[in-house]
Amino acid sequence: MVKQYAGRRGFGTFVGGLFIGLLFGGCFAHWAGSNEHAAHAQERQTPSLPALVQETKTLGDKVPDQAHAMMDVDYHFTNLWFAAKANNWPLADFYWKETRSHMRWAVRIIPVRKDSEGREIKLQEILQAVENTPLAQLKQAIEARDGKRFEAAYRFMLESCYSCHKASGKPYLRPQTPARPATQIINFDPQATWPK
Repeated sequence: MVKQYAGRRGFGTFVGGLFIGLLFGGCFAHWAGSNEHAAHAQERQTPSLPALVQETKTLGDKVPDQAHAMMDVDYHFTNLWFAAKANNWPLADFYWKETRSHMRWAVRIIPVRKDSEGREIKLQEILQAVENTPLAQLKQAIEARDGKRFEAAYRFMLESCYSCHKASGKPYLRPQTPARPATQIINFDPQATWPK
C-alpha cells in the first residue's frame, strides 16, 4: 500500500510540476511575445524622417486641389439659384449649406495665396467677410422665402466671389447668374411627387 501511495504521489507530483511548468512557461512566452509586439508597435509608431516625407507626399497627391473644391461650390451655388427660383426653399437651404461647406473646404486646402507681386492673400479673412455679409443675406432671404431679396443677395454674392477672384490674381474667373441647373437628376419643383 505504501508503494501504491508513493506511485500515486510521484505521479501527482509529476502532474503538478507539469502544470506549474506549463503555466510559468505560458506566462513567460506571453510576456516575451508582448515585449516583442510592443517593440514592433514602437517601430511602427516612430517612422523615419524619409518615411514621413514620403507618406506626406503620398497623402498630398491624393488630396483634391482647390480648383476641385471650387467646382463643387460652382455646382451647389448654381443649383441654389434654380431651387430658389422654383420656390423650393428647403432645397435652396440645402444648396446654401453645401455652398458654404465647400467654400470652407476650398479655403482649408489653400488658406493663403500669393498675388502676382508676391503679397499674401489671406483667403480665410475674405471667406469670413463673405460669410458675414452676402452669404448671411442669402440665408436670411431663404428663411424669409423672399424671392426678390434672394435674387439681390445672390447677385451680391456673385460680386463678392469676383472680388475674391480678383484679389487672388484670377480676374478672368467672372461668375454670372446661371443659365441652367448644374444637375439634371434633381427635380426643383417643390410639389413634385415620386416617382415621376
